[in-house]
Amino acid sequence: MKTLLITGGAGFIGSNLVRMLAREGTYRVVVLDALTYAGNIENIADVIDNSMVRFVHGSITDAELVRATIASENIDDILHLAAESHVDRSIQSAAPFIETNVVGTLVLLEAARAAGVRRFVHVSTDEVYGTLGPDDPAFTEETPLQPNSPYSASKAASDMLVRSFVHTHGMDAVITRCSNNYGPYQFPEKFIPLMTLNAIEDRGLPVYGDGLQVRDWLHVEDHCRGIMMAYEHGAAGQVYNFGGYGEEKNIVVAKAILGHVGKGEDLLTYVADRPGHDRRYAINPQKVRDELGWQPRWTFEEGLQNTVAWYATNTAWCTNVRSGEYRTYYQRQYEQRG
Repeated sequence: MKTLLITGGAGFIGSNLVRMLAREGTYRVVVLDALTYAGNIENIADVIDNSMVRFVHGSITDAELVRATIASENIDDILHLAAESHVDRSIQSAAPFIETNVVGTLVLLEAARAAGVRRFVHVSTDEVYGTLGPDDPAFTEETPLQPNSPYSASKAASDMLVRSFVHTHGMDAVITRCSNNYGPYQFPEKFIPLMTLNAIEDRGLPVYGDGLQVRDWLHVEDHCRGIMMAYEHGAAGQVYNFGGYGEEKNIVVAKAILGHVGKGEDLLTYVADRPGHDRRYAINPQKVRDELGWQPRWTFEEGLQNTVAWYATNTAWCTNVRSGEYRTYYQRQYEQRG
C-alpha cells in the first residue's frame, strides 16, 4: 500500500481529500499541516488513527521537518495542497503568501527530488489565468498566466517552479487548477460560508461592488475526485483544469443562500469593491473529461443547498471556528491524545 503525504490536509480542500481517502482505505495518508488560522485539526480528528491516517504538525517551509517526515514515514508520493489562499489577506500583506506558496513549494520539491518521491501533484487555482470578460471563452490549460492579485501571483510562481522541476530534473509532477470550491469545512471568511452564516444569524451579507462578479463553482468532493484521478492517471508534466459548470454571479448566489435559509433580501449589504477584483472566472474542463474521464457529479443548485444545510446543522463547528476556539481546544485535545 502506498503512503501519500498530503500537505495542508487540515484545511478545507485538504481535509475533504483526507476524509475521502480514509473512507476508501486505498492509501495510507500522512498529513503535514502548520495549523495556521485556516487549518483546523477538528476537520480530520475523527479519522486520525496513527496507522492509516497520521498527522504531523509543522510547516512546509521547514526543510528539516519535511525531509525527516518523507524519510520516517516512507512517503511514496506527495499531494501538495498547503497554501495561503485568501485574496483579501494577500492584499493586506503579500509576504506570507510568498513564504508559504513559493518558498514552501520549493522546499517540498527539493525534498521530494532528494528522496526519490515518485509523483508530485501540485494543486493550484484558476486565478493564475487572470480575469475574463463576459463573452470570453473559458480558461483552458493553454491560457496564458496573468495573475492579478498577490495571492494568484504566488500560486503562478509556484506553478512555474513545479514546471521547472519537471523539465530540468525530470520530476514526475502534474499541476491541477480548479475553479472556486465550496462545500463542508470551508473557513467562514470565504464567500459561501460567510454569506450562509450571516444569513442564519440575521447579519448583513457583504456584497462587493455591484455583485456581478462571476465565479465557476466546483463542489469540493468533485475536486477531490479530480485530484486523485490526476494523481493516478495524469501524465507527467501536464496541467489539468477542473471546473464545475457552475458559473454564477455573486449576487445571485447570495440571494439563493437567503432563499435556502428563509431570509429576505434586505440583509444584502453592498460594500466597496476589492482592489483589482477579477470580474469573471470560468474553466473549460474538456481535457480532464477526454483524458481522465472526470466530470462533476454535483450540480451547483444541489451542491449549494447541501452546503447551506451542512453549515446550518454543524453549528458547534461553526461557532468554534468563528470564535477562534478551534485553534486552542481541538489542538490541545489532539496533542493530549498523542
